[in-house]
Amino acid sequence: MSELRKDPIVDRWVIIAAERGRRPTDYETTAPTPGGPGCPLCEGNERMTPPEIWALRPGGSAANGPGWQLRVVPNKYPALRVEGSTERRGLGMFDMMTGVGAHEIIIESPDHDWRMGDGPPEAIQPILMAWQLRLSDLYRDDRLRYCVLFRNTGAEAGATISHPHSQIMAIPVVPGRVKSKLKAARDYYARKERCIFCDVLAQELAMGERIVMENDHFVAFAPFASRFPFELAIYPRRHAQDFTEMDEPSRTALAEVLHHSLAQLRPALGRPAYNFVLNIAPNPTPRPGKPDYWSTLELDYHWHIEILPRVTTVAGFEWGTGFYINPVAPEDAARFLRETVNEPREARSDG
Repeated sequence: MSELRKDPIVDRWVIIAAERGRRPTDYETTAPTPGGPGCPLCEGNERMTPPEIWALRPGGSAANGPGWQLRVVPNKYPALRVEGSTERRGLGMFDMMTGVGAHEIIIESPDHDWRMGDGPPEAIQPILMAWQLRLSDLYRDDRLRYCVLFRNTGAEAGATISHPHSQIMAIPVVPGRVKSKLKAARDYYARKERCIFCDVLAQELAMGERIVMENDHFVAFAPFASRFPFELAIYPRRHAQDFTEMDEPSRTALAEVLHHSLAQLRPALGRPAYNFVLNIAPNPTPRPGKPDYWSTLELDYHWHIEILPRVTTVAGFEWGTGFYINPVAPEDAARFLRETVNEPREARSDG
């Protein structure tokens, strides 16, 4: 069973999951996983995954067999498991708890070679709906305080299998990085009675030079203090605290912006590896002894997406200082993405 251990100096929790080091080789390789008999996420290989939690089967095919458009399954080698208590215990001055949580895989297409940047945008909408359904369901478990949804695309981004998929990890603590954002948003609202994310978006729209794409519902832009070349952020145009409440017109609009953003990275960077992170609010369920536990989220938090191309290496300076060195100004990156004409459709990306 995995454990969560807390660093007492920097208030950071770490998952110790030694059992994941014993995964079979087809999950350990950094080479692209070919489609077909060896890929556990390809259609026809359903026996190679745990039983599905949820699936989209337009033809009404039987569960855990072929005929699906999208499947959600537990990670076969999870970092955290649903069973157990979140009661904290001490080991001298150190805090720890059982590694309780959930680790799910969203298999986004039966086509091993499909990529979000290839489109069409309509193919992304069911994925967004699946993300909403699973996040809503996981937050019904009061033990789970935060869910992170992410995609690792390419070996440089940490992907160990190349079939298109995203992951959700639900954990019993709010991570330090997330907590810092939440506190900053709450403090800003206390001072100004405005959402800091809304103000950032308004500033970016007013300046315009870092905007990559926008529609009636969403804006994609290169953040003012981008950490990586061609880093992108996607914000709802109107204040929105809860990703799971997004309606169908908004899903359509988000699919359009996601498709465009990832497709535009292709002529800029070739077939870039990237990390995709959906930043959502923590589980708002009140906690014993903490009556004001993130009680202002509806006013001060604004969900958003980060797309982080892995074209530079985080090395000693970054680890030692928390500073990042970005060799491409975000204004130049945004201008390039706005002005570049997409390469022909038959040239596939890893987006």
